[in-house]
Amino acid sequence: MLRLRRLLRVSNRSFLAFMFFFSLSSSCLYFIYVAPGLANTVIFTVQAHGVMLMKNMKTLRHALRFSASKNVTFNGTDYPEGSNSSDFLVQATAYLPENFTYSPNLPCPEKLPSMKGVIDVNMSEISLDEIRNFLSKGPYIEPGGHWKPRDCKPRWKVAILIPFRNRHEHLPILFRHLIPMLQSQRLEFAFYVIEQAGTHPFNRAMLFNVGFKEAMKDLKWDCLIFHDVDHIPENDRNYYGCGQMPRHFATKLDKYRYMLPYNEFFGGVSGLTVEQFKRINGFPNAFWGWGGEDDDLWNRVHFAGYTVTRPEGDLGKYMSIPHHHRGEVQFLGRYKLLRYSKERQLVDGLNNLKYTPEITVDRLYKNITVNLTPELAPVEDY
Repeated sequence: MLRLRRLLRVSNRSFLAFMFFFSLSSSCLYFIYVAPGLANTVIFTVQAHGVMLMKNMKTLRHALRFSASKNVTFNGTDYPEGSNSSDFLVQATAYLPENFTYSPNLPCPEKLPSMKGVIDVNMSEISLDEIRNFLSKGPYIEPGGHWKPRDCKPRWKVAILIPFRNRHEHLPILFRHLIPMLQSQRLEFAFYVIEQAGTHPFNRAMLFNVGFKEAMKDLKWDCLIFHDVDHIPENDRNYYGCGQMPRHFATKLDKYRYMLPYNEFFGGVSGLTVEQFKRINGFPNAFWGWGGEDDDLWNRVHFAGYTVTRPEGDLGKYMSIPHHHRGEVQFLGRYKLLRYSKERQLVDGLNNLKYTPEITVDRLYKNITVNLTPELAPVEDY
């Protein structure tokens, strides 16, 4: 009888422990799946703190070594051997003076006097009609949000692609900041809002592919900016032109405490030339739900022989409009797909996508509505 009581006592404890850990794990899975934005913000912030701590320790070691060597280095610079000067000091960049004279026959410079630096970010809600009225007082914008400078030749023809669903209050906030910034940079640009209809989980990557195909029907764009609607730039010297390598613009986001969550992070705002985007076969189409497609893009870029560049110092600062990925779910199958990024790159992207768009043209942007389903871009199951 005593042995039976002890056995029951142990069984009860084991059962309670099992129920506790089962409830905890279920709650964590539910939180990650249903509230992916908030969950990943916490995870990315912890990762970013770890990266920052390691960088601070590295800088401290360099400083101690630098001090011990009596301010003398073997490489003839003021920086310790093997370090990057940008880790210590962001060099001042020379911008043209206010009295600079533009020439309609010459390319627009990249460092213009109209680029003042820090932007006064205003997150208060505003309507599209108010934005239209505000912009009517400035340089004329053609339907579809198309604008180009008249006092010099734009260096880049930039298509801004914005994936969209249920963010109607965010779009005018983005336009309020981004349109004046692009005008100050003397870029030719237009906005393409690619809106997902239907009931399937949000597919940000496929929307970008659709936007690219539709944009190229309008004009011979040479630079593509893939821009989340909730990312507001804080510095107009973050030049939205492309380069010889793909560009990651949004390197310091406020919700991650202005730290890069991990070195391969490629989310928020990125830019590729048309040639680069075609070479990597665009974004993957198989990522249904929140997360993973930017990591796959990073892989594609490196498999194609490119490296990613980023703005210096605080130029890559962005504010994020608060939201919790309403109606979106975490894509739990992304890790399996990421393991086969290289194999999928040739078969999943621009070359296997079919769709039927509904297009409307607003003064500020072209809206491309598509009802996306997995059947529109069949992919072999790995």
